[in-house]
Amino acid sequence: MSCTDSDPSSHGGEYKNFRQISRDRLLHEMLKSSSSGDSRSSWKVLIMDKVTLKVMSASCKMTDITDQGISLVEDLFKRRQPMPSMDVIYFIQPIKENIVMFLSDMSGREPLYRKAFIYFSCSTPKELITHIKSDMSVVPRIGALREMNLEYFPIESQAFTTDHDRALQDLYSQAAENSRQFDVCMNTMASRIATVFASLKEFPVVWYRSKGMDGSSAATLRDLVPVKLASAVWNCITMYKTTIPNFPQTETCEFLIVDRSVDLIAPIIHEWTYDAMCHDLLDLEGNKYVQEVPSKSGGEPQKKEFLLEDHDPVWLEMRHLHIAEASERLSDKMQNFMSKNKAAQLQQRDGNELSTREIQKMVQSLPAYNEQMEKLSLHVEIAGKINEIVRDEGLRDLGQLEQDLVFGDAGTKEVLHYLRTYQGTDSEYKLRLVMIYAMVYPEKFEGDKATKLMQVAKLPPEDIKVIQNMKFLEGTKIRKKHHGSFSLKFDSQKRHHALRKDKRGEEETWQLSRFYPILEDLLEKLSNHEMPKDEYQCMNGPGPGPSSQSRSTQDASAKSGPTGNHPHSRRSRRTATWAKQNSSVGGNSSDSTVGHTTTDFKNMGRRIFVFIVGGATRSELRVCHKLTAKLKREVVLGSTSIDDPPQYISKVKMLSGS
Repeated sequence: MSCTDSDPSSHGGEYKNFRQISRDRLLHEMLKSSSSGDSRSSWKVLIMDKVTLKVMSASCKMTDITDQGISLVEDLFKRRQPMPSMDVIYFIQPIKENIVMFLSDMSGREPLYRKAFIYFSCSTPKELITHIKSDMSVVPRIGALREMNLEYFPIESQAFTTDHDRALQDLYSQAAENSRQFDVCMNTMASRIATVFASLKEFPVVWYRSKGMDGSSAATLRDLVPVKLASAVWNCITMYKTTIPNFPQTETCEFLIVDRSVDLIAPIIHEWTYDAMCHDLLDLEGNKYVQEVPSKSGGEPQKKEFLLEDHDPVWLEMRHLHIAEASERLSDKMQNFMSKNKAAQLQQRDGNELSTREIQKMVQSLPAYNEQMEKLSLHVEIAGKINEIVRDEGLRDLGQLEQDLVFGDAGTKEVLHYLRTYQGTDSEYKLRLVMIYAMVYPEKFEGDKATKLMQVAKLPPEDIKVIQNMKFLEGTKIRKKHHGSFSLKFDSQKRHHALRKDKRGEEETWQLSRFYPILEDLLEKLSNHEMPKDEYQCMNGPGPGPSSQSRSTQDASAKSGPTGNHPHSRRSRRTATWAKQNSSVGGNSSDSTVGHTTTDFKNMGRRIFVFIVGGATRSELRVCHKLTAKLKREVVLGSTSIDDPPQYISKVKMLSGS
């Protein structure tokens, strides 16, 4: 019996994306390889704790698990029936209470299972291994004892979370200073991030945002979150470098750590792509959408759940497109499908006219017809609901004002005009507008000016707490310049109150697609080795890596690759009038190579990983897909959570406590 890391290889052979590697390791390295070699029973039991169950659920379906010979999935802490003729796989965290439960199952004269294969989700303390080995009745019953080093939660092909939904509160709130929650959150987060690199056998160059470290003033604990996290992740990776077989000894990828303060606009501005609007405007539970479908018996409509995830090809194609283009494409697809599909054609005809042969053809094509029709009709319904909300809530005018504020084309006059004209606008939307205004014009929120503006907006007094709490995310830059009454001075490079610069020379785009998250610029600078050294520091100098010649070749191919391949967005009678194409400028293009994952992974360069402490947004997720195609480097987004605007606002509200 030995405690060793299993030996995957993400290098060489067929290129697999981040989530595929995670899935393959769980299914093939852990489940498939766990066999005692006894043909009496090929079926096994799988036991997990709460965390590892989430890890497994994020990567695999139940059918994937049963295909590997798992007949039963059990909870470690629930009462279980003895199955002494079956082998068992434990996929658990290496913590004391889990080890106690495992030993209880497998020790003594009558263990619950025949042979146990134990896989730990992360690095295992030596004392726990010693504790297991000390029980001599258990040792002969152990078939494997390994560290999987896989304790992150893939949420799609190029994104993961560490499942820290309270990270903003634990790390940035008033109570965070010297709190136990701060240390627990930081340590767990670092450990889980490190397992990403251990699992993929990647050795990163670790960059981090070094806010408050210029020596001009004392950095606060909040300022140092990216620094502390970078150090903790680096310590874990250094350990993996010496303990995991075949772990690379020179840098193989780039890793950037930032926190939410890097871009306080992205979590609240209205993003106009299909994915973002689904999560912002619709009442989704995670990625779950509930649709009412006609009852087969002719009774009341039935509710059916659909997951807006990677397995849905229509979702993959539409998710990162502008909502107007997605609506137009869906309409085209529906018309195309109805005109080409035999069953659809025959269903529209009078039943009396159908010949026997036609009926046979219709029956043969019905299963495929029903499945495709179901997917298309689902997304046509969703897009229709979103367009209805946009129209009914007047979001076109609000979205235009938000973007004009960010790009310096609107000011106090326009904000006051909007608030007085659109008094019936949803209070959450008005609050988001005022938050953006506060970041662009912080001087307008000094003294009692904020209270007066909230009165004009007809927002409740408690909503001002959200705006005031944003100071917790900015830290030093606010405190060192202002004293006394509350004042916002956000750390922004702004000219004429603009928080973004227009991106010139990009392809023609739809209206309201001007905004782009700061992350887009940062990742391009990272890829081009142009990180601003006054704001970002590196834990380890880049290793030999690709030669300058190969980098130049890679950069050239990246620049020539995606350009010219974007289908030209079209206006038609179906396009909403507010969404007509805008041929001026834009940063958020409806890049069709991004909407559907058609990226050629065969010629990818070194991976880029980025982690955002305090929650990532749908727009930042879209950017990672866009840059993967543009840079020809797989960009993987990690975060403590993925937040939609209402979730983010709720979290900011809690920063000052109750």
